[in-house]
Amino acid sequence: MAYWARNSLDPTTYNIMKQLPDAKTMTAIKDLSLAAKTIVDGFMSGINSSRLRGEGVTFSQYRNYFPGDDLRNLDWKVFGRTGRYYIREAETEKTIAVHVIIDASASMNHDCGGYPKIRYAAQLAAALALLAYRQGDKVGLTVFNGNGIQRISPKQHSQQLQRIYHALDSMEAKGRFENLDQYKQLYQATGKDLVVVITDFYEHQDELTKLMALLHAQGQEVILLHLMAANELEGRFNGYDALEDLETGEVIMLGRSAALAPELLKHYLETSKNKLLRNQVYYTLVNANEPPAQALRDFLIRRNNQSR
Repeated sequence: MAYWARNSLDPTTYNIMKQLPDAKTMTAIKDLSLAAKTIVDGFMSGINSSRLRGEGVTFSQYRNYFPGDDLRNLDWKVFGRTGRYYIREAETEKTIAVHVIIDASASMNHDCGGYPKIRYAAQLAAALALLAYRQGDKVGLTVFNGNGIQRISPKQHSQQLQRIYHALDSMEAKGRFENLDQYKQLYQATGKDLVVVITDFYEHQDELTKLMALLHAQGQEVILLHLMAANELEGRFNGYDALEDLETGEVIMLGRSAALAPELLKHYLETSKNKLLRNQVYYTLVNANEPPAQALRDFLIRRNNQSR
C-alpha cells in the first residue's frame, strides 16, 4: 500500500517524466489492459524506484545486529550514542482493499474533445486497479447509473483485473443518480479500506454528497476524483445559445450568462470541494484532457502534500 500511504510520496523524488501519450491518444486504445499498463508504467517512469522499496520508508523498531544483516539498515546515529549496533526494521505494510466507484450517470457522456468523459474514467479506474494489484492490495469496482449498480467485491488474485476490465469496457453512462436508499448497499465495509470515487459531481439534491458522507460514516477513507473536461473548466461556450443537461434533458439558454461562466465555475468548484471536506472526504480535481498518467501522479502528490 506504499502508493496510498500518506507521506509516502515526495515530489522531490520525481524525475522529469518521459513524454506521455495525450488523453485523446490514450482513450483511443480499446484494450483496457494495455491502456492501464501504459498509464501505470508512465506514472512509474517518473518515480525514483528506491522510494518504492521497504527500506527507507518508515521504521517501527530496532533489533540487534547479526552477521549477514544488510549494513544499509544499520543505524550509525544510534551506534554513535550507544556504541552498539542496531538494525532498523522496516514497518510491515498491511494490505488494504481499494474499492473504485464510478459514477456512470448520463452526464459522464460529456464530450471532452473527441472522446466521452466516461472513457477517461474507465482508463483511470483501470490504472488504479492495476496499481493496487501490483502492490498486493485487494481491489474491487462498483459502477452505478440510472439502472442501478454493478459491483465486483475486492479480491486479490490473477483473474480479478480481467473482471474489472470487462466491467469497465461494458459500462454505459446513462440515467441519473437519485434515490439514495437504492444505493445503501453500494459499498459493504469489511474494515478500514480505501474508496476512490470517480465522478463529474453533477448532482441535483446533494445526492452524491450524501453518498460520500455515508461511505465515510462506515469507517472508510474516501477520496473523490472530480472529473471535468478542459472545455468545462475553461468555459468554452462561444457559439452556443443553450446548454442541455444530459441527465434531465433541461435546456438552459445562455444569453449573458456565458460571460459569467468563469465566476460561476469558480463558485461551483469551491462549493463542491467545501461540501466534501466538511464530510471528511478528500477532494481533488482532475482535468480529463491531461494524460491519465499525469493525472495519477499529480493526484498522489497533492494527496501527500495535503496530509502534511
